[in-house]
Amino acid sequence: MSLSLRLSSSFLPQIPTPPSFLCFVPPKFQNGHFLICRFRRRQPSPLTLRCFSTSKEEHDNQRMKGPQMDDEEEEEDKAIASLVLPERWDVLGLGQAMVDFSGIVDDEFLNKLGLEKGTRKVVNHEERGRVLQAMDGCTYKAAAGGSLSNSLVALARLGSRSATTPAINVAMAGSVGSDVLGGFYREKLRRANVQFLSEPIKDGTTGTVIVLTTPDAQRTMLAYQGTSSTVNYDKILANAVTKTNILVVEGYLFELPDTVRAITEACQKARSNGALVAVTASDVSCIERHYDDFWEIIGNHADLIFANSDEARALCNFDAKESSASVTRYLSHFVPLVSVTDGHRGSYIGLKGEAVYIPPSPCVPVDTCGAGDAYACGILYGVLRGMSDLKSIGSIAAKVAATVVGQQGTRLRVSDAVKLAESFTFHTSTHIGTDHISSV
Repeated sequence: MSLSLRLSSSFLPQIPTPPSFLCFVPPKFQNGHFLICRFRRRQPSPLTLRCFSTSKEEHDNQRMKGPQMDDEEEEEDKAIASLVLPERWDVLGLGQAMVDFSGIVDDEFLNKLGLEKGTRKVVNHEERGRVLQAMDGCTYKAAAGGSLSNSLVALARLGSRSATTPAINVAMAGSVGSDVLGGFYREKLRRANVQFLSEPIKDGTTGTVIVLTTPDAQRTMLAYQGTSSTVNYDKILANAVTKTNILVVEGYLFELPDTVRAITEACQKARSNGALVAVTASDVSCIERHYDDFWEIIGNHADLIFANSDEARALCNFDAKESSASVTRYLSHFVPLVSVTDGHRGSYIGLKGEAVYIPPSPCVPVDTCGAGDAYACGILYGVLRGMSDLKSIGSIAAKVAATVVGQQGTRLRVSDAVKLAESFTFHTSTHIGTDHISSV
């Protein structure tokens, strides 16, 4: 069976829906032209970071060993010296703005701190300071992190303007403080051609994630939300969602206080202006803690959802024995387009109760962290470039994910993005729309 992408008003089958949410048919999409943003490039200047000690008062008084510049950082897009913002965004991401501190540790390091390997937990200021103090003297890297920002940066790099294709304009809204880390985050995204639209919160502290990787490639993550960890539906966000083709909501936002209302308002406004709404599942524990909130947004507003197999099972309330194909089919009864990754086994794209299998793209695994973010980027890229065949879109996503898995680090490198974009041959549409997803 051949399935292709075309959203129509008679899209969803009539089947019972879970009692806690409604199932809406996607609205007609408002046609939007790709816009080219012209800019001049210059070399980026280095940034100095300060560490966080165990006491709040020492916050700005201690200095950690500066972050190393890896290949990803050295190859980073040049900063934009003069910028003209587009009239319309192709993708607007709404998510957590977190600065990542990542380092290599051993099991003994985790055991001494009482950390469970391979988990993600939210920590307070004191806990974060304790871990950073234990890392003192270790080599680490700092980056404008976050699952959603990984996808957005990769999309901006893949979608850079060429002789044959227009640029894909990418922006992000979220929450950063007015501290040095907030400035660092905004600048790093700007250099990657992702415009961070939200204003910094005065006297707020930017959230951070400590990523500890052991030799077996497992990652233990400690998230500190910061005092600026709130997302409001302000004038900037309200204006931006009326001028985007796709709004992507990061699932981690449900961890923040009082964000469901802002997410709901953003989704409603975006869809009323013809935009697609995509949601990232983000994390199993996050889904379990905020299950009803997830389904409030997914059931009422989502046109597209990104999840791995475990996250998809959590959303469906299925046990671990349920196959990835089965959960993909189930979710596709409630969400028009479903993307479920299944590690080295490949992935599935769900549409109207069907699950299309996408085989993995060959690679030698180096670091699997960021694979799902890269895959989501590939799906968005295929949709924005006017592709309609699900197999082809999935193949692009698998190739982007394999490229990231075959390197150290979570970000798609500029040189790899250029090579990938050149290898993708398809008809480029100057308009995109939600009247674009259906079966044939």
